[in-house]
Amino acid sequence: MTKQPARPGDDEWIRAYGSTGIRVSALCLGTSSWVRAGEDEPTALRRIADLAVATAESPINFVDTSNIYGGGVSEQLIGDLFRNEIWDDSIVLQTKVDRDVPTGDFSGEQMWRSLEQSLERLGVDRVPVLFIHDPENTTFEAATEEGGPVEALVEMKRQGLAENIGVSGGPADLMLQFVETGVFDTLINHNRMTLLDRSADQLYDEAARRGMGITNAAPYGAGILTDDPRFAHSYAYGPAAPEVIRSADRMREICREAGIPLAAAALQYSMRDERIHSTVVGISDVERLHATLELVDVHITEETWAALAAERPPLEVWQG
Repeated sequence: MTKQPARPGDDEWIRAYGSTGIRVSALCLGTSSWVRAGEDEPTALRRIADLAVATAESPINFVDTSNIYGGGVSEQLIGDLFRNEIWDDSIVLQTKVDRDVPTGDFSGEQMWRSLEQSLERLGVDRVPVLFIHDPENTTFEAATEEGGPVEALVEMKRQGLAENIGVSGGPADLMLQFVETGVFDTLINHNRMTLLDRSADQLYDEAARRGMGITNAAPYGAGILTDDPRFAHSYAYGPAAPEVIRSADRMREICREAGIPLAAAALQYSMRDERIHSTVVGISDVERLHATLELVDVHITEETWAALAAERPPLEVWQG
């Protein structure tokens, strides 16, 4: 179920997002890191404006955000870009309703409050794609109970506030439970379909069978699949198991011998999976945008792919 990753200009770069009727680029611009601690407001606004212009001029037409990214600032910045006509309706936007972070409230009522905040920040009366975000912060039973957050999301779609609804989160087995309800149009999963971890295989098979739009997030495993030493001992926002660190180190050496960045292999691994319609990468400045597009253009041989696959930790590492 793999192929050469689509590149800008290819017929496959812009593709159907499952059965949603939306067409999205093979790369999705993630905005979770748009707010930087200690950065003054004028500098931040210039950085985002420059990035927005560069994105509009790039082959990327797909942007992912959330009610809680940057404490809501991400959505406000995106709304300003549309209001100031830096972006137009050629940009496909997906956002997420969220729990109340201070209290942990994940109720249906909180989903409505979250949506109201998001629509106001974005300056719109409806969104193309709306997700329930990180339901691992509650339980499947609580999320799907009468009057709960899933029911709220379904009602948002019925009222036309969201054209499509989805579920976005981490644990593949939990995400599969939500997919199997049959109420969702789209899926985001993070850190479970990478060079190191294929534990989302069954999840993606089922989502693809149902014609869902599939976005794969965190292809770098939150940094370990890059050459940045700050992330060499962590995976998916936590400490990495010894087997994972050893595998990542061996993969890094394979890429070094092949003369390619490990990050290029990590990104393209997601992009060459036929089930995945778009891969979301956190991009917060023009330099990262250009660097990401350069990674897409790196040529990787089938021999290198085979060598990398041979170093993947056994599935038991992720299921234990």
